[in-house]
Amino acid sequence: MMTEEQQIREYLRKYYSNIAELGLQEEIAHIGKVMEFKAGEIIMDFGAYVKLIPLVVEGSIKVSREGDDGGEIFLYYLQPGESCTMSFTCCMMNKRSEIRTQAEEDTVVIAIPIRYMDDWMSRYQSWKNFVMMSYDHRMKELIRTIDEIAFKKMDERLLTYLQKKAQVTGSKTLNATHQEIAYDLNASREAVSRLLKQLEHDGYVKLGRNKITLAKG
Repeated sequence: MMTEEQQIREYLRKYYSNIAELGLQEEIAHIGKVMEFKAGEIIMDFGAYVKLIPLVVEGSIKVSREGDDGGEIFLYYLQPGESCTMSFTCCMMNKRSEIRTQAEEDTVVIAIPIRYMDDWMSRYQSWKNFVMMSYDHRMKELIRTIDEIAFKKMDERLLTYLQKKAQVTGSKTLNATHQEIAYDLNASREAVSRLLKQLEHDGYVKLGRNKITLAKG
């Protein structure tokens, strides 16, 4: 049976080959902690101080933003090989989180204490590259989200949301209530239910009890 350090090295080899320096890999293996979260479990909530940086190695994490009115909107998913750039920002500026991260499915991360962030940025080029590339990727993702909100009709946003969820989980059958989807899209449950019925009528989905199956698209 592998030790935790051996397990972390294996995860890094499989999902984070771009974190190249051997010294950095050894530091992560030594100070990192493997943490498991059940589907639906809150990993970091609004207003919390960031203590750990997650490197996702199994499953997926949903990232949401809270608005001034207390509403919530889905931003993007984190998958194996990715980390949360908003966690980077919060830890470097020592400010409270403006996002919520929640396990979309059973998820495993390598948790790294935030005190290593600045040191690694100056000592390891591959870590600096990883952080900067993560920012670039998330910026593009956020621009796509803004475009969807600004330019797409709600039915198009809903279908895109379902397709992303299916892609991340690897299943065309999604376990989600209409209310949960409404929270993610910052819409009313009634509007979501109406649009889902229309998508079913158009042949895009099949609706079940707290389940939605993508039929096409």
